[in-house]
Amino acid sequence: PAAAMAAAAALGGLGLLRARLRLAAAAAATSAALGRTGHRAPPLRGGVTAAALPSARRSYGSQAKEEEELRVRYLDDEHKGIVVLGLNRSHAKNALSKNLVKMMSKAVDALKSDKKVRTVVFRSEVPGIFCAGADLKERAKMHSSEVSSFVSRARATINELANLPVPTIAAIDGTALGGGLELALACDIRVAASSAKMGLVETKLAIIPGAGGTQRLPRTIGVSLAKELIFSARIVDGVEAKSIGLISHVVEQNEAGDAAYRRALALAREFLPQGPVAMRVAKLAINQGMEVDLVTGLAIEEACYAQTIPTKDRIEGLLAFKEKRPPRYKGE
Repeated sequence: PAAAMAAAAALGGLGLLRARLRLAAAAAATSAALGRTGHRAPPLRGGVTAAALPSARRSYGSQAKEEEELRVRYLDDEHKGIVVLGLNRSHAKNALSKNLVKMMSKAVDALKSDKKVRTVVFRSEVPGIFCAGADLKERAKMHSSEVSSFVSRARATINELANLPVPTIAAIDGTALGGGLELALACDIRVAASSAKMGLVETKLAIIPGAGGTQRLPRTIGVSLAKELIFSARIVDGVEAKSIGLISHVVEQNEAGDAAYRRALALAREFLPQGPVAMRVAKLAINQGMEVDLVTGLAIEEACYAQTIPTKDRIEGLLAFKEKRPPRYKGE
C-alpha cells in the first residue's frame, strides 16, 4: 500500500527490531549489544544516603576504579524497571575522561538490549556537580591526534545515550558545563535544582561544542537563543533554564543535595505503569518525526503505530480496561 511505502521511505535506514519488540531501530544505533555482566553493587559512600538512592540489584564494571567512576544500578521495589547511571569522579568534578566515556559506552550498549529496563535516570553522585565537561587535564597530555579520537568517541557515546529506546531523564543537581550539558541534552527530559548551573562554554577556550551541543541546544530552545548562549558562553541557573525551555522541571535544592534526582525518580515512576512496547515506539516516532516534514512524520507515526497492534501488551491493556484493573504488562 502507498501508506506503507511512504512510511518505509520515511524511516529510511531504520529497520524493525526482530524478536519481541519489533520496533524500528535508529540508524545511529549499533548493530549488536554487549551481553550483560554484573555483580553486587558496592556499598553506598560519598555522602549518598539510602533514602537518596533506592536499593539496587546489581552494577556493571570489571574493575574497582571503573565502578567508582560510573555506577549503574537497577532499582528494586516500587522503582523496579528504573536504572540509574551515576557519575562518580569527585576528584575531577565528574569530567569526561577516556575511561569514563568507555564505561558509559559499555553501560549504554548493555542497557539498550535489556527488555527489563523501563526508564534510565542519569545523575551525579558527587554533591554540587553534574559534569564539568571534558577532562582538560587529561586532554592536555594527549597528542593532537588523540584529542580528535577522544572527541569522536565522546560524541558517539552521547549519541548512543540519545538513541536508547526507553525514556531517559537527566537529574541536574549541580553544575553542568560543556560536555556535561551536552550529556544532559541527549536525554529526553531534564530536571534541575534551582541552584544548578548550566552552559555551553567552549567558545571561551576558542573551540565549539563537539558532542552534539550545536545541534541539540537549538532543537531544544530555538536557534536564536541557542546561538546567543553559545556565542556568549553564558551560564544559566535552574530557574532561567526552565524559563527558556532548557529543562522541564526546576526544584528547590534540599539538604541532601539530590532534589533533582528525587524529582527525576518521581517522574520515572509515572512512566512505569505504561505499556513498555508503546513507550519505546512512541519515543521512536517522536524522535524520527521531529527530523522530517509533517506528512513524512505522520507516515512514520502510522508505521510505528502498526507495531503496537499485534503485541500482547495491547491485548492486556484492553483486557485490563474492560475488567477495570491495572494492566500487567510484560513488554512483549
